[in-house]
Amino acid sequence: MDHCLRSSHYVNFIVAAKHPAPQWLTMDEAVDHCTRGIGIWNFTSNDQNIEPDVVMACSGDVPTLETLAALSILREHLPEIKIRVVNVVDLFKLQKSTEYSHGLTDKDYDALFTTNKPVVFAFHGYPWLVHRLTYNRANNTGMHVRGYKEEGIITTSFDMTVLNEMDRFHLVMDIIDRLPSNGSKGVYLKQQMMDKLIEHKHYIYTNGKDMPEISQWKWSEKPYIE
Repeated sequence: MDHCLRSSHYVNFIVAAKHPAPQWLTMDEAVDHCTRGIGIWNFTSNDQNIEPDVVMACSGDVPTLETLAALSILREHLPEIKIRVVNVVDLFKLQKSTEYSHGLTDKDYDALFTTNKPVVFAFHGYPWLVHRLTYNRANNTGMHVRGYKEEGIITTSFDMTVLNEMDRFHLVMDIIDRLPSNGSKGVYLKQQMMDKLIEHKHYIYTNGKDMPEISQWKWSEKPYIE
């Protein structure tokens, strides 16, 4: 917001949510991250000393929340998976620097997303937009985007993500499907996620609100700023 208000010769398009949302970074961290426009979130990633098995990317407040919630499930049940979390603030960073001034070079893009690891990208808009921005990147075939599929109705906030398959449970299943080497542990966790989706549907139909484990969830490894 500060950048938008201070900028000139730009058209700034701001989308603001209506509900309170967690703040994952301190002000100084947020300034650095927003200035870069894209970056690895060290406090959520566990691939610092080794190649990641998978990259989880996110852009937008709800996709970021669901990505971190999915990550917490994977950390609990499949802690051996090395996961890199990339948060995107400036979508045009996904374009090549030769096509847009804000874009990343191929070298910098590959350093973030790798050239051969699966990427599960939770996005607040239409999935095709991310695919269009990354179509000529080295790892575009490994990019799987979850986003808005024009599914929705008068329902709970979390159920909107479920209807569009961008919720934490679907994201966990996406990771399992792309890392079959987890064997029976992955199979059992995937079934557990399916059961959670059924439990969620029953709960909202009965109570008209999201389950407490959803509405009251918090990132436990680094509490966000209230």
